Amino acid sequence: MQIELLKSKIHRAELTGLELNYEGSMSIDRDILDQAGILPYEKILIVNQSNGSRIETYAIEGARGSREFCLNGAAARCGFPGDLVTIMAFATMTPEEAKHWTPTVVLMSNHNKNADTK
Repeated sequence: MQIELLKSKIHRAELTGLELNYEGSMSIDRDILDQAGILPYEKILIVNQSNGSRIETYAIEGARGSREFCLNGAAARCGFPGDLVTIMAFATMTPEEAKHWTPTVVLMSNHNKNADTK
């Protein structure tokens, strides 16, 4: 049997932009992707704490150091700049592997200026 667990989470990131006329996804600063252990094109779940929407899409690499969190394509209709979001990626593993698993959690604050790993 395989189960799905939280692999990585970026908590309370502030949306910095919206690009409706884009093919889709979410642009995230590459430094923060690396810190969270999320790969470009990896499937992510975005939960908007400001309006309650949940979006499933994939991560794309934003410019390093930009502190960018931009919803693209249809997902851009699910938030506004300044909204707080949590971004999650999941991994499939056996129950035995799961017993020893600890996800990576990046806590954002101060308008995305601080990114602390928990």
